[in-house]
Amino acid sequence: MKWNLDSSHTTVAFAVKHMGFFTVRGQFKKVAGTVLTDEQGAPSKIEVAIDAASIETGDAQRDNHLRSPDFLDAEQYPVIRFESSQIETLGQNKYKIHGLLTIRNTTRPVVLEAEVSPAIKDPWGMTRIGATASGVINRKDWGLTWNQVLEFGALLVGEEVRFEIEVEAVAAQSEVAA
Repeated sequence: MKWNLDSSHTTVAFAVKHMGFFTVRGQFKKVAGTVLTDEQGAPSKIEVAIDAASIETGDAQRDNHLRSPDFLDAEQYPVIRFESSQIETLGQNKYKIHGLLTIRNTTRPVVLEAEVSPAIKDPWGMTRIGATASGVINRKDWGLTWNQVLEFGALLVGEEVRFEIEVEAVAAQSEVAA
């Protein structure tokens, strides 16, 4: 079955250490994609596109810096992409999702841990599923190397980026009609 991400109910959030002790949190506000599931509702294929310029951390100056060539270079590379390559069933609606993440034209493998909810009917008659996923990347692996070493040896911007993803997806209309 094919599902379309409900962008108004999907969040791609991240957390990065700042100066070695404070955690900066943010999210991407524009996310689109599809999920394919088998007859039992297990995911079999995931494709996601994230608008790089939609990054928000609550600080306009920092957000503009993150959109700049120092980091995402959102003008030159407007889309961050994820495409699953293998999905392992771990049991009890839990999965390990292997895939390829492309940032700034650099594609590297990543692994996410996910939990998928059973399908439900919403109050408007649409069939929906939900999922949560998490993972960690090192931003340097995608060429995001801008940084400053502080007087006491810590990095201004941490290299490890933690992701927390919350998804609602709606059954594609052609799937519902079938």
